[in-house]
Amino acid sequence: MDEAQTVTDAHGETESRGAWRREDKTVVLHEVQVPHVVPAPFAILSESVFVEAPLEFDPHTHPLHELVWVRGGTMTVRLADSIVTVPDGHGLWIPAGTVHSGRTTARTVLYDALFDPARSAVEFAHATTIEVTPVLASLLTHLERKDLSENARMRAEAVVFDVLLPSPQQLSLHVPHAERVGPIVSALLDDPTDERTLGEWADSIGISERTVARLFRTHTGLSFLQWRQALRVHHALSLLAEGLAVQEVSELMGYAQSSTFIASFKRVMGTTPGAYLARTASDAVV
Repeated sequence: MDEAQTVTDAHGETESRGAWRREDKTVVLHEVQVPHVVPAPFAILSESVFVEAPLEFDPHTHPLHELVWVRGGTMTVRLADSIVTVPDGHGLWIPAGTVHSGRTTARTVLYDALFDPARSAVEFAHATTIEVTPVLASLLTHLERKDLSENARMRAEAVVFDVLLPSPQQLSLHVPHAERVGPIVSALLDDPTDERTLGEWADSIGISERTVARLFRTHTGLSFLQWRQALRVHHALSLLAEGLAVQEVSELMGYAQSSTFIASFKRVMGTTPGAYLARTASDAVV
């Protein structure tokens, strides 16, 4: 990660390549420069950086596999056909050559581990959410050290591959690419709180409500309402990571009652916002 390549975008708030409207004072990284090789005989390069302001990455690829994870915030990654939210305590494995863009919330520690495809004992064919356990986090942080002997580094890498496992909860949301619903998808990615009904969306693009419903179900496996609900929860994760209270996030997401927001959050995440915040707080202490 090369901070010399960052610029502050003061005018493009609605032109974000992320999942919703760009926050004020976002720093946009137009070129992402990372090593292209891992020196033999090692398989892993690990680094981290503290992100003071919201940070956004333009679409790019890496010749190495990448495991990106955060502490104290949330990262959102946009892939060709999905949005993946990476909250505290989780990471995202991005296979070499995969086009992706992303953003982090402010005041976040961003960790990046790069894996040589030829020497990695573990790899995943597709982008995969990884559970960053305290053991895995400690090992990857340990591998940032420059004073490790070759034997010590090799031992640590071997244990990384032993404990590098997919998360039981894959925090991704499929983005439909059906051309006819493109305007709806773009508008909701820009503003998940848009309250227009399915009928209003159908009228705005000149097709039937039944057709819109069928296209969302066919391309995402979810109804329109379920998909929009999941998108709002993904956005809510970022707001919670920025320190907003559950009640405030509920209001920003357009819910009349916080209990409705809590129920929606639990359906998508399998836990309540309060329990989620308590868990991430305990993970941050480890």
